[in-house]
Amino acid sequence: MHKNLFLYLLILILFQSCSGRNKDIVVDEILNKDLDSQMIESYNEGFEALSVGDGYTAAKKFSEAEIFYPQSKWAPRSSLMTAYSYYSVNLYTDAIAEINRYLKTYPLHERQNYAYYLLALSYYEQIIDEKKDLGPLLEAKKYFKIILNEYPKSEFAYDAEYKLELIIEILAAKEMYLGRYYLEKEKWIAAMNRFKNVVENYDRTIYIEEALFRLVEIHYKLGMIDESKKFAKLLGYNYQSSEWYLASYKIFNKDFKKIKKVEQPKKVSLVDKLKSLVD
Repeated sequence: MHKNLFLYLLILILFQSCSGRNKDIVVDEILNKDLDSQMIESYNEGFEALSVGDGYTAAKKFSEAEIFYPQSKWAPRSSLMTAYSYYSVNLYTDAIAEINRYLKTYPLHERQNYAYYLLALSYYEQIIDEKKDLGPLLEAKKYFKIILNEYPKSEFAYDAEYKLELIIEILAAKEMYLGRYYLEKEKWIAAMNRFKNVVENYDRTIYIEEALFRLVEIHYKLGMIDESKKFAKLLGYNYQSSEWYLASYKIFNKDFKKIKKVEQPKKVSLVDKLKSLVD
């Protein structure tokens, strides 16, 4: 209150002592200096709040800093700090909204790479289980790819590549989960399509061996012996020491009468396993 009153009186005195164009210039300079000080104050308060884990208050302070000086170089930085503050306290929806606003408002800013990285992380942290909604996972995949394609030499590229590999494992796990479900329900074609998708699109994941075996298994069951042998040869050529190859070999034994299941150990959620490697 006293600060604003002092500013008002100072402007009034300057109005009386200055004339014409010079008067306007002096008043603008004073107002700009006051806005500058408010911006710096809000920015510092934002960092203080962030340092004690109060991301919500920090976000509000960084947002204020941007409002005080929307045309300055600090404005886009303040917007990014607002987004990070929301992210730091798991307010991912708010973080995503702020990053999208930043990308539209400051399309030429130098920290676009960081914005996409933070956007990808905000979706990535919402991944709960490979059996549930894949929306956040697919969005994270999209933005990690943007980093690798458009900013391959940035400091975020290594982590983006690593997390993208984990995402691909989770997507493969989802296909395997559905494939096994259809297999159990004896929906052979639906199961076959899921396992084929793993072989064709996720051949570098840990699920490739089982997917090939399941295709051997299903084709044999449907009487498509040549196709079954084709996948068995592919499995044997690439993974001869695998337990899945041994299981596929037994299918063609004359004593084989029905589809046999290879027992799977009880597993913790793949997402929890993979995330534990990153944390």
